[in-house]
Amino acid sequence: MLFQSYRPAPPLSDFIEQFWLYDGYSCAYVHERIFPTGAFELVFNLRNDELRIYQDNESLLCSRYSGALVSGPYNGFFVTDRAEGACAMGVHFRPGGAFPFLGLSAYELANTHMDLATIWGRHAKETRERLAIAPSPRHRFRLLQNALLSRLRRPLEHHPAVALALDGLLSENSRAVVRKLARKAGVSDRRFIDVFRSEVGLNPKLFHRVQRFQRVLTKLQRLPEPEWEQLALENGYFDQSHLIRDFLAFCGLSPADYLRRLKELRKNGLHVKFNHLPLGK
Repeated sequence: MLFQSYRPAPPLSDFIEQFWLYDGYSCAYVHERIFPTGAFELVFNLRNDELRIYQDNESLLCSRYSGALVSGPYNGFFVTDRAEGACAMGVHFRPGGAFPFLGLSAYELANTHMDLATIWGRHAKETRERLAIAPSPRHRFRLLQNALLSRLRRPLEHHPAVALALDGLLSENSRAVVRKLARKAGVSDRRFIDVFRSEVGLNPKLFHRVQRFQRVLTKLQRLPEPEWEQLALENGYFDQSHLIRDFLAFCGLSPADYLRRLKELRKNGLHVKFNHLPLGK
């Protein structure tokens, strides 16, 4: 399996976490559950002009999209078809990083997948086709970066209140952080929520919950036997039950069940993408 990533130079790097490419990804499981990150993703299937999204791994019903897809920030997990990701590439934006390239409010795409052509027109199909025949990962990353720059609709800058909020919400565990940041930004609670949703796609409190979940998820990658109560308190949860409720909402599993499945997959020698969990053969 070939995996490569590329991080662009500033100012793009302030809005884009990375460009990524999987070529030859193989897994014994049919579906993969993807957890919320609070960020947008662009995905291009480089083999077939189709991508499928399922509500859960038990359902046979799916929504079908073209091979060029935009995924908005979600408040829960969704399920993808593993075969569609065998040769795929995309853009993982930083939280609040996609809105300059979309030409519309990020909030309009919350909890939504959409054909990229709905936003980019024929440019989406042309981009996918050019990426599919590009001779090397380096060429593909350059093509995708140029495609994004050509679709830039707004300056690469955040509203000052959003910039302040992202710095705080991405790092602080305090449950009172949202109100504190609104006061610090010098705007009303309503205005704070409106500008944040317009650029990020989620309201600040939900975004903060997702980031707290993501911090715990990251720690579980390297904690073989965590002390659950301590882990919960260190990351801003009231207690272990509070942590479990958020995990069930965002992951569909308790933290212990998630860790158990992750260990089983790794023991069987399977590559597990971060923020993904293969489910159902």
